Amino acid sequence: MERLEIGFAGIAAIMLLIGIRVPIGVAMGSTAFFGIWAMMGFKPAVGITKAIPFNLIGDWNLSAIPMFLFMGFVAVEAGLTRGLFGAARIFLARIPGGLASSTVFASALFGAASGSSVATSAAFSRIAVPEMLHSKYDPGLATGSVAASGTLAALIPPSVLMIVYCLLVDSSINTLFMAGVVPGILTAFAFITMITLRCTLKPSLAPRYVDQSTRAEKWALLRDAWPLPAVTAIVMGGIFTGAFTATESGAVGAFLACVIAALRGRLNRPMLVRSVIDTAAGTSAIFMIVLGAALFARFVALATIPNWVMGFFEGYDTLTIILLICVLLVLMGTFMEEISIMLLTMPVLVPLLHQHGVDLTWFGILVIKLMTIGLISPPVGMNVFVIKTSLGDRVSLNQIFGGVSWFIAVDLLVLAVLIGFPQIALWLPGMMK
Repeated sequence: MERLEIGFAGIAAIMLLIGIRVPIGVAMGSTAFFGIWAMMGFKPAVGITKAIPFNLIGDWNLSAIPMFLFMGFVAVEAGLTRGLFGAARIFLARIPGGLASSTVFASALFGAASGSSVATSAAFSRIAVPEMLHSKYDPGLATGSVAASGTLAALIPPSVLMIVYCLLVDSSINTLFMAGVVPGILTAFAFITMITLRCTLKPSLAPRYVDQSTRAEKWALLRDAWPLPAVTAIVMGGIFTGAFTATESGAVGAFLACVIAALRGRLNRPMLVRSVIDTAAGTSAIFMIVLGAALFARFVALATIPNWVMGFFEGYDTLTIILLICVLLVLMGTFMEEISIMLLTMPVLVPLLHQHGVDLTWFGILVIKLMTIGLISPPVGMNVFVIKTSLGDRVSLNQIFGGVSWFIAVDLLVLAVLIGFPQIALWLPGMMK
């Protein structure tokens, strides 16, 4: 077989293995090994399989992943995320659809700490959805706002998905973190605007919420909510000013979370043990995926697939190529999870992007945005199924997907704006130079 044929056979094998639930890292790594063996022989395959993991694990940038995971787990275990929804409700409850808008605002803050879209959706499906349903909110609006706002965790830094992207394309983590801030805020603002307009035009979607909290209770909610935004602001401010790198900022964030937990009397041995175990498990899973992706990238290069892709797109202008890639990633997002998509596509697309002079930071924001759309798109929609599992029979899948459809439309509009005006993403990183 020709190398190109072996390459496409390898991609087909990976898709099959993922389809039968083989872990993505194992699927990519094993396919890459056997593919390189078929092309070059057994000894070169063994040599590459030994060298790449050794060199990759020594990359200092990877240490950012366990640090940010630990920061998020400590914040959640110590209860630093409590009160976010209540505090957001103080400011937004009086506007049409205020509880749904409060969910968007609080999810953005929670996601900045947890870095996990699924964790954010799971948390607010238990915190916000019951209160909205109790207040006679439309079930689709209540669940759709939680599912969609959970995706903000991937876009608003610090984000593990951003770190993985940077490792795949050899880009600056600091720069991509800064690039995600404005698009993340823009997305949250667009969600809140859509909710407000819908509920203004159709008040039956969300009856006005009557806040019966006393002034003392409101102050208590604000006092309970401030630590997490403060930690996030310090972390991002340090990156922006150059006080520390993205890797160092993870350690700073984890340290600050522990300090605040200790000052509040919530730092104890069982909590730390749970946080460390969860961090180790999460880091191991991500590292296995990254190692598999690194081997797959080498296999793809040896199979000359990037050359074939560049030939396929020859004659197309840059904007058309970007739009075609967006369509491809959206379609893949309907049946695959986001890290799998990135690992499969980035090794193939990066040479093409380099050839056309595409800014990889800007493109990274587009990729993350497309991945967040996949998190709520049928038929997979990971966030949707998390909410369904949490709520049981109280809300149907059709109601959740119906509610989410409005947010998907908003996401596509924001994506179009980001494509049309790249400076929205690049402005803040440019301020760092």
